[in-house]
This record gives sequence, structure tokens and C-alpha cells, in this order.
Amino acid sequence: MVNFPLSKSQRILLTKIAAGETLKSHRHLDGRKMYLLHPLSGEPSPVAARTVQSLVRRGLLSSNQKFPVATFYLTPKGAEMVEKFRRGG
Repeated sequence: MVNFPLSKSQRILLTKIAAGETLKSHRHLDGRKMYLLHPLSGEPSPVAARTVQSLVRRGLLSSNQKFPVATFYLTPKGAEMVEKFRRGG
């Protein structure tokens, strides 16, 4: 069982990915990286790099490592965490 606290922004991001929104890392040739959350409809919105990177470090998110745009997905630990949120934990 995953047992560590997450910030509100981390919880929201994981929940949105679980609901079908797509998180992408847009990398530029000059080294810049921008994280955008693409909703099922409407315009994408930026996500703070520290939010994404902390979830990756904790093993809750991973990506397909593509260039120039990588797509993130929930790991089994991430899916477990979202299920914990849904149960009220």
C-alpha cells in the first residue's frame, strides 16, 4: 500500500490523468521543457514541473520517453494512490 502524503496539486493531477486527461512533456531543442495537461475537450493547461517531477520520483507517474513530446501515464503505484483517494483515504 502506498503511504505518503501528497499535495493538493499532486492529487488533482493524478485524479485527472486517471479520468482520461493526458499529461505531456513538450521538449524543445534549446533544452526547455513544458508540461501540459490536455483535457478531453478544450485547451491544454500548464502544470508545474516540480509537481510532475515529484510524482515521477515517487514512482506514481512514468512516461514513454519520446522526443519531442513524451506522454505520461499512471504507474501501478499511481493507480493505487488514485484508488485510495476515491475510497476517501
